[in-house]
Amino acid sequence: MSVTFYWYPSCGTCKKAKKWFDEVEIDYESVHIVNDPPSEEQLKDYVNMSGKPVKKFFNTSGKKYRELNMKEKIKQASEEDMIKWLASDGMLIKRPIVTDGEYVTVGFNQEEFEKNWAK
Repeated sequence: MSVTFYWYPSCGTCKKAKKWFDEVEIDYESVHIVNDPPSEEQLKDYVNMSGKPVKKFFNTSGKKYRELNMKEKIKQASEEDMIKWLASDGMLIKRPIVTDGEYVTVGFNQEEFEKNWAK
């Protein structure tokens, strides 16, 4: 199995996920989420595949999220607006995002990774 792994190399959570992939010997293509963020179209697909609301794709603990007052902005925003914001700045996106083209995980939860990626 090969997956696409959107990450930010300085992110501790991303490093844990990468270490897990390496230990379990799962092939992945790493994509720098800030230099090459997913497009609006990709994000729409990822939200649908994940089964999670688009709000779960925001990096709520990030500096950029706080600077832009996203907590207040997303309260009244449409899904379309939220996807545009996420696509415009990879630092707003919760990471890592992992997909095999059929399913998507957001963030790193070892139990969820074992269930979905250690096949």
